[in-house]
Amino acid sequence: MAAVKSRPARPRNAAALILIDGMGRKNPKILLGRRHAGLKFMPDKFVFPGGRLEPGDRSMNIAGPLDPRVEARLLKGRAGQDPIFARALALAAIRETFEETGHVVGLSDYGGPERPPAAWRPYACHRCMPDLQALHFIARAITPPFLPKRYDTRFFAADFGAVAATLEGVAHEDAELVELVWAPLDGTEKLDLPGVTRRVLGELRARLDAGMSPFLPAPFFHFSRGKWRRDEL
Repeated sequence: MAAVKSRPARPRNAAALILIDGMGRKNPKILLGRRHAGLKFMPDKFVFPGGRLEPGDRSMNIAGPLDPRVEARLLKGRAGQDPIFARALALAAIRETFEETGHVVGLSDYGGPERPPAAWRPYACHRCMPDLQALHFIARAITPPFLPKRYDTRFFAADFGAVAATLEGVAHEDAELVELVWAPLDGTEKLDLPGVTRRVLGELRARLDAGMSPFLPAPFFHFSRGKWRRDEL
């Protein structure tokens, strides 16, 4: 009797944020975190902070909206999704970055939200509001179908100047990210990086060289017929 092939896991919507120290410099530094060795998904790899979308990301208040061009690219090919979905992806990147690194990307000018969603309460304690205008959309990538966990991840970038506060000690030996490193962009090849992270860093370099123009298309990496495919959004 022939073995029945199992269906690939359904990708979960996720987002990640690349913090850049020295965006206007020739070789800026990029914040990466090393994942705990005991994790089943990408153990010991250096990655950008990020994670999956949470329900509260759809209702968190913001200090500034997404650039309309970013919003359009996030929604391209997503029939039935509205601007709230695009905004939630950007918010997830900011929330996950706070949870994994302690960096609060946002503005302190307006104080914090009065009734933040549960997932956002630790962030809101810093009396900041997320500012989506500070985000650049770099790429989208879906984990290959042969892996047990799959994510449909949107990668954003922001200058470190967008960080309004920092909670120390978030990365430690028992956390998901056991250490944080600021690596020169042109030196990241020395780190143990997942393939998709290397692809996104290459796209980031090209976008930085082009002045981070909002008119540039964003690549969409996905696995098709046994190999990676690169489309544009």
